[in-house]
Amino acid sequence: MALTIDLGVAELAATRFAISPLSETVSGLQQLGDVDRHPINLRWLRWAADELAGRPLDLSRTLPLLVNGRSSWPEFLVPAPLGAGTSIEEDLAALRRTTARQVRASLRRVFGEELPDAAATLAARPAAGLRAIAEELRAAHDRLIAPHWSRIRAVLDADVIYRARQLAAGGAERLFTDLHPDLHWRDGRLTLEGTRYRTERAVNRGPGGLVLIPVVLGSPYVLIKKSTSTQTTVRYPARGVGALWTAGTRAPAGGAIRLLGRVRAGLLEALRSPATTTDLARALGVTPSAVSQHLGVLRESGLVARERSGRNVLYMTTALGASLSGPPA
Repeated sequence: MALTIDLGVAELAATRFAISPLSETVSGLQQLGDVDRHPINLRWLRWAADELAGRPLDLSRTLPLLVNGRSSWPEFLVPAPLGAGTSIEEDLAALRRTTARQVRASLRRVFGEELPDAAATLAARPAAGLRAIAEELRAAHDRLIAPHWSRIRAVLDADVIYRARQLAAGGAERLFTDLHPDLHWRDGRLTLEGTRYRTERAVNRGPGGLVLIPVVLGSPYVLIKKSTSTQTTVRYPARGVGALWTAGTRAPAGGAIRLLGRVRAGLLEALRSPATTTDLARALGVTPSAVSQHLGVLRESGLVARERSGRNVLYMTTALGASLSGPPA
């Protein structure tokens, strides 16, 4: 059954993109719990499993809400970010602001009237429960997301830049169609089609337009949260994830080395996934100034492009640069 959202002119005008480290944390925990696991995350999953093997995280309050055998999970665990790019502290503060009424209503939507133990404990004391959950999610973020956040953020920023261009070039219809094959916008309605999606029992939307949140460590599907205490969120797979965990981990193609030299060929290989100068310097063991000089040559040759995102400048290969460095591993 298709999930449909009325998205008229006013709602569309208020629709925006946002990046959320809490969203990545929650998605990562679900991937570790084998919820809609995406094979593209396998390298991160192996790393995370090794990281937790010797020193497990205490997620006794959070994990039962996220990995529960149900078709959904409480929406307040990923509130809509207030800005385009929030910090983990801001995300968790928004989570803690969820009212007791909103917590209980969300738990009933997911679990029904007979709440399991973890949900019942939270429903009995929502404020204290949210504080404890926020502490668990902060610990999970610091251990599992923060070590990779710079590269993850670069991919998310690059995705938003690309989507903004799609919107400018073809309007809402082109934006949503390109966002995911299962999404379509037509005649003031956004429709999510596919047998894997289940409509939530409540259909009310939060105030304002949609908040579109790209996700790196997520499933290959779209997740729309309509029954929400903030704004309706649409979380979708970000572009460029395929190379995130492999870029820079293999030797550059021989032809690229002969034409460009090892360092520049290594930069092309690393830039299969968008990155900043600092990321590249760290990955390749080269000084930032040397990276900048090599990137200047690659840009002049049409092999690399750059885009500004806030205070950061992202670099990525062009189609010509990708073809020179060979097919992905």
